[in-house]
Amino acid sequence: MKAAELLVKCLENEGVEYIFGVPGEENIDVMDALVDSSIEFVTTRHEQGAAFIADVYGRLTGRAGVCLSTLGPGATNLVTGIADANMDRAPVVAIAGQGSTARMHKESHQILDLVNLFEPITKYATQIPLPEIIPEVVRKAFKIAQTEKPGCAFIDLPENIAGSNLPPATPLRVQQPVDPIAPSGKCAEVAQMVDAAKSVMIIAGNGVIREKASTALVAFAEAINAPVATTFMAKGAIPFSHPLCLGAIGLQAKDFVSYGVDAADLVICVGVDMVEYHPRLWNPECTKKIIHIDRSPAEVDEHYILEAGIVGTIRDTLARISAKVKARPASQLHELRMSIATEVSEFQNDGSFPVKPQKIVWDLRQALDVEDIVISDVGAHKMWMARMYQAERPNTCIISNGFASMGIALPGAIAAKLAFPDRHAVAVCGDAGFMMNNQEIETAIRLGLDLVVLIFNDSKYGLIEWHQHRHFGRATGIEFGNPDFVKFAESFGAKGYRVESSESLLPILSEALHDGTVSIIDCPVDYSENMKLTRKLQSLVVPL
Repeated sequence: MKAAELLVKCLENEGVEYIFGVPGEENIDVMDALVDSSIEFVTTRHEQGAAFIADVYGRLTGRAGVCLSTLGPGATNLVTGIADANMDRAPVVAIAGQGSTARMHKESHQILDLVNLFEPITKYATQIPLPEIIPEVVRKAFKIAQTEKPGCAFIDLPENIAGSNLPPATPLRVQQPVDPIAPSGKCAEVAQMVDAAKSVMIIAGNGVIREKASTALVAFAEAINAPVATTFMAKGAIPFSHPLCLGAIGLQAKDFVSYGVDAADLVICVGVDMVEYHPRLWNPECTKKIIHIDRSPAEVDEHYILEAGIVGTIRDTLARISAKVKARPASQLHELRMSIATEVSEFQNDGSFPVKPQKIVWDLRQALDVEDIVISDVGAHKMWMARMYQAERPNTCIISNGFASMGIALPGAIAAKLAFPDRHAVAVCGDAGFMMNNQEIETAIRLGLDLVVLIFNDSKYGLIEWHQHRHFGRATGIEFGNPDFVKFAESFGAKGYRVESSESLLPILSEALHDGTVSIIDCPVDYSENMKLTRKLQSLVVPL
């Protein structure tokens, strides 16, 4: 059999349904082998788009998304998406074609040392120098990518190896490590700490969602009557409507939820990843007692010194602690919870134009069912989505907050529709982030997907303007022009809408969600609200 055929058999063995990528000369043997495979190759318009689709697909399904490129510039185009997936803890396996091994020892057209290029941004990077080791390399790549903390694996496949013949071979049996079980003594120790605490606060991270431990998290919070804040990437781990939910924590400024952490003498971090939100922002004096619960040991940081750490499956650990704690009085943060809930709905009837970001987020929530999926790009709108979008289910509000790369939302919406075709998917973008991967509109149209792109349009790099005004009181280098987004959508065969009043936004969203095609909504946004929020948080008076 041909080595490329063996590679594809190994990918089938891993349960791969899709490969996202761009064909090239050095991966033609793999492309040909895929013709006779159950795996669907999805041609994208840029390798970065392919990597982002694989990224969000892996995050939503828990199974490694797979992307493919050719050598040289094709492989370097993968870099941003791969780095994003790796830092957001999404399982991805990236495969790049490579020139023949006969020309790697010298200067040669499009040849780069791809293994060394990808090594710092993946968990595992290797080249396949012999066709016989393909089963081992593929199995190892998927095992590493999908094992906590998940991330990326990279495989470099030289063209002469891909096209070589070898005796018939078979993939290796799929095996994953057994999940660790927390020691009973540690669970009892933590239960005693909870009983002794005056005020307990839970911070839930993306590890809760990866482990599908949301139900266990809510039961634990209820058992100890402790309020819960989620990181941006853990939105929906506890429903926003739950009386113990304090929303998302993650702004650099001190927000409502920060005062909940201040009031606690014991903070329980469940599935929290420091790549999202640094503990110096909520434990600046290093005085908090901290409990760390995760499948991985805690990172070392002077602001994250533990009273106790439990390494084990989150669901099992929380259940065992819950069974040992004594009944606790109701949370004293009811008024704080009410302040957060009130702020979310404050602009629901606002009629000003351009539309305030709070109003856009509110109307988007009203237009969607609880299981529908929004993917937020990165920019000023991400802060408003993180603070104010009311996620009721895990993995229904996807935010990149590790590497936090612009350009992820539209490819991410494609991934969401492929993974969950019966749900609505909305890409929430700034105008700048949308323009970074807008070519994937054609990919979505070609696939026959129905999804919505909601553009917060201010013709600026709005988040950078916000930071510049905060630091210097003025802005520079942040303005640009945009195309007519309605005509731009129509040129791809998509449907375009322009919001011309605040009152028209919700009806447009409702119509677009049922168009049965790709719909792009151009919504002018009033980002004067950014600095108003900064000033509000600086003078915040919080009821506790």
